[in-house]
Amino acid sequence: MKTLLSAFSAVIALGVFASSAQAADLVLYTSQPNEDAQATVDGFKAANPGISVDWVRDGTPKIMAKLMSEIQAGAPVADVLLISDTVTFERMKQDKLLMAYKSPEAKAYDASLYDADGYYYSTKLITTGFMYNTQAGMKPKSWKDLAKPEAKGLVTMPSPLTSGAALIHAQTLANVPGLGWDYIKALKANGATAAGGNGAVLKSVASGEKAYGFVVDYMPIREKAKGAPVEFVFPEEGVSAVTEPVAIVAGTKHAEAARKFVDYVLSEKGQDGFLKLGYIPARNGMPVPAGFPARETIKLLPLNPGDALKNSDKDLKTFTDIFGSNG
Repeated sequence: MKTLLSAFSAVIALGVFASSAQAADLVLYTSQPNEDAQATVDGFKAANPGISVDWVRDGTPKIMAKLMSEIQAGAPVADVLLISDTVTFERMKQDKLLMAYKSPEAKAYDASLYDADGYYYSTKLITTGFMYNTQAGMKPKSWKDLAKPEAKGLVTMPSPLTSGAALIHAQTLANVPGLGWDYIKALKANGATAAGGNGAVLKSVASGEKAYGFVVDYMPIREKAKGAPVEFVFPEEGVSAVTEPVAIVAGTKHAEAARKFVDYVLSEKGQDGFLKLGYIPARNGMPVPAGFPARETIKLLPLNPGDALKNSDKDLKTFTDIFGSNG
């Protein structure tokens, strides 16, 4: 009976939100942290007075599961998506679940950061490099340094089975000449561990449990500013990146408001909002947050979203074969 009541309550709650969302001028589904999502919505509303916005926040897998169940039921609630990676949007594009829109703001972006047909646009650069505890004996500069004997048993990383950014990172390194899957195998042979998400890596290295860790940039940079004994490194070979792209859901009943939202997050004002939240803006000509090196010194390693999508299952299996199912 308790299970039935819980299920009934969940259905009622979903129905109440759907009813509320239908009354809004725009509904955003996002994987941004709650405070970031609220700041993004507040900035958009300030720039577009009179447009009411409802938003829902969760991790990208859960947000996508929610949206896909709504689409299968013939009643998608979201008008716009602002989630972690282009690979998810590439899948949606291929499945004809996105609406194309050629934003005039795209001219301020590198062509590699948005879909040429206008289906999705990167909004920021969240790179993965590595961090080290300042008490560590070696001060690494290269990805290869972490496979050296000095780092034996001292390296940790998030698992692609848990973190979308970690999967994209593994796929990116796998395509770098001189690294590839052989490098990831060398890490395992050197005692590296892979489990959980970026937060667990940050905690492990900051506490001294491990000396080195693969991690997204803003976490250790923020913690260093608070006094944590950590340094973040943009390795000399380059870094992978997730870009929190924005896209419009196909069949939206609020297309005009959705287009305005895309234009806003890509605009200089919208990008300045992400900068103030501590992220590297994707738009050209923008400054970087405190603690980051100059934008032009950060080398981004290439990743083709279409190829990454096609190879995702195979790459997950390859990683699991190396690190095991607990990785």
